[in-house]
Amino acid sequence: MADLHFTADRATAAEQAAIDSALLALGIDAATIVEDERVVRGGVGRRNERRHGLLPGLHALQRVSGWITPGGLNHLCAQLGVPPAEAYGVASFYDLFRTEDPGHTDSVHHVCIDVACQIAGAEERVAELEAAGHHVHRSPCLGQCERPVAVFVQGRGGEDVVPIDETEPTGSGSIPQRYDPTLVLLARVGRIDPTSLDSYVGAGGYKALAQAFTRGPAGVIDEIIASGLSGRGGAAFPTGVKLRAVAAEPGPRYVVANADESEPGTFKDRIVMENDPFAVVEALTIAGFAAGAAKGWIYIRGEYPLATRRLQAAVDAARVAGFLGERIARSSFSFDVEIRRGAGAYICGEETALFSSLEGFRGEPRQKPPFPTTHGLFGRPTAVNNPETLLNLLEIVSRGGGAYAAIGTEASRGRKLFCVSGDVGAPGLYEVPFGPTLREVLDLAGGVDGQLQAVLLGGAAGSFVRPDQLDVPLTFEGTREAGLSLGSGVVMAFNQAVDLAGVVIRIAEFFRDESCGQCVPCRVGAVRQHELLVRTGTRLTPPELVLLDDMDRAMKDASICGLGHTACTAVRSAFSLGLLESSANGGRK
Repeated sequence: MADLHFTADRATAAEQAAIDSALLALGIDAATIVEDERVVRGGVGRRNERRHGLLPGLHALQRVSGWITPGGLNHLCAQLGVPPAEAYGVASFYDLFRTEDPGHTDSVHHVCIDVACQIAGAEERVAELEAAGHHVHRSPCLGQCERPVAVFVQGRGGEDVVPIDETEPTGSGSIPQRYDPTLVLLARVGRIDPTSLDSYVGAGGYKALAQAFTRGPAGVIDEIIASGLSGRGGAAFPTGVKLRAVAAEPGPRYVVANADESEPGTFKDRIVMENDPFAVVEALTIAGFAAGAAKGWIYIRGEYPLATRRLQAAVDAARVAGFLGERIARSSFSFDVEIRRGAGAYICGEETALFSSLEGFRGEPRQKPPFPTTHGLFGRPTAVNNPETLLNLLEIVSRGGGAYAAIGTEASRGRKLFCVSGDVGAPGLYEVPFGPTLREVLDLAGGVDGQLQAVLLGGAAGSFVRPDQLDVPLTFEGTREAGLSLGSGVVMAFNQAVDLAGVVIRIAEFFRDESCGQCVPCRVGAVRQHELLVRTGTRLTPPELVLLDDMDRAMKDASICGLGHTACTAVRSAFSLGLLESSANGGRK
């Protein structure tokens, strides 16, 4: 038994109703045992089966009141059996939750100041909104890099991105290739109604699931392994091997779609979820069938309101039509999907941090081993993949692993999505078979506007590339040989008008802010790296370059997760390539 002590603050009737409704939707009722000013319930900590409702409850409270009020937090904690101090620690961990009274302000405008928006005039947009009397928060990347400057408005009653794509039914303006008949992963974007299950089925939807049932779980995994599919989030782990490992463990097992797409420069999963949400649901169902999981989760970043609405509508429609739930599609397989919103934390894109967040804890990574395939979500075997990776399962199951493996190169099979932004003629999402050079991808996006200065490949955790390196093949093996990484598929171009010093300082600031602070090397190293660059204006002396290398080595060797391992990568590449020899302050020269 545990004693949960509360302050005298009480929730309003509206707050109680919003929280109770959110928890009830998760199957959590309002049963509590109240003794004087304490709430007593057994099973706290990681054994608390209610605690996973904390993040949805915080979202409900923020939506109705505009902030995490003490009274509302007390009520939520009473319902879940979570100490209020712990819940406050969770709420204060996320960028989208406000834990202080905003006063008369009903809304806050989150203006993206990360690289794509930085060079497009983010600070000018901040000044405009502040002059108009809005409460402005300088935000990390909002995943709208192909259409800067991004603004996310959050207030009482809900959230939305401005401008939003609802007026354009498919939002397909971000897909310059949308009429290309050779597209596979993006074939339905711009051609179906993303809000209609009938439209999806009419375009061949759920045929892959039927084929999966014919092949059987082991047969599906065999085809995925034969395809050579590797994860598209950056680690490139073989997808079939992961599913086979989970399937071999005792149940219950889970599959998770990691849609917490927060790498600066990345927006591919957002576009897929907004415009082809049923495909994500079907692909996750196939992964669940292969792994022998009865439950799937989609953890989507909180800054994606349109994608969240469309995914939830797709899940609801699929459930009504019998494609989710008990004995789906008249088979013996039962499977359901639950969507969870993140709340603005880059670190939650790391799979174990995602588990912690979904379970109702701070989004802090866990030590490995044990690995998620044996000890994942709620301590159970779990297969985690991002939406792009999952989307490939539809093609593999439909056409077979051998046909899929025939596309691309020997070590990089299939097709890849690239997020092209910055100073190019046609920013957007591009689909290509593995193998084009960086130059060819830039040409596909309309070429560089002006004279090219550098390209950021792989996002903030990636590396800079000089204009004389554009012939590097965009494959796993090609970039590895060049000392680069594909990462999440970011290709961001900078012309000579961009002050690269300001860009590099912003990247360092991003990692400083996004470190969860759990391990000392990352917590201290990310701060010291940013301080060094700000203090010197990126004009480092030889001893300071050695210091930067030492910090990088310490973070790579001793950090718990990939954030610390890559926090110095782009910064160091800018110096090693000689891109910062003439530096200045600000965004554009």
